[in-house]
Amino acid sequence: MADTRARTYETLGILMKFHAFPGDTLGKYCLVEAVVPPGLGAPPNHHAGETEAFYVLEGEIEFMVAGETRVAGPGSHVPIPDGAVHAFTARGTTPARVLILNAPGHMHERFFTELGTPVAEGTAVPAPMDGPPDVAKVMQVAGATGMTILPPPA
Repeated sequence: MADTRARTYETLGILMKFHAFPGDTLGKYCLVEAVVPPGLGAPPNHHAGETEAFYVLEGEIEFMVAGETRVAGPGSHVPIPDGAVHAFTARGTTPARVLILNAPGHMHERFFTELGTPVAEGTAVPAPMDGPPDVAKVMQVAGATGMTILPPPA
């Protein structure tokens, strides 16, 4: 039976299009294309047992991986070692586009879809956020899925 749920979500100001859910890949991986507006991204977080890698398609993204910072542009591959603290932020004046590969992907699928709102297929950019994120909900969903989000530096 075909998976008929939405494949495009707005999650914390980022547009996320699922090219493959874990259910599409026999539970092996999840592949998401993200459109990340300047200044947005993912806060420092870590998770064990879920491999993650990024491939930048357009724009510039600043990554922090295990305490090291690097700026990645189109064609850059940024692997995340299992369990490493990592974060990213889109830089510049236009949205960045990045492929995110998670294996096996169940945790990220649940995190992105539970926090996100389904949007019409073909949506090309996310709508501006209508206020700050619900931090309590973000932390609750992260904890329930096995992700740890670190508090901002003091």
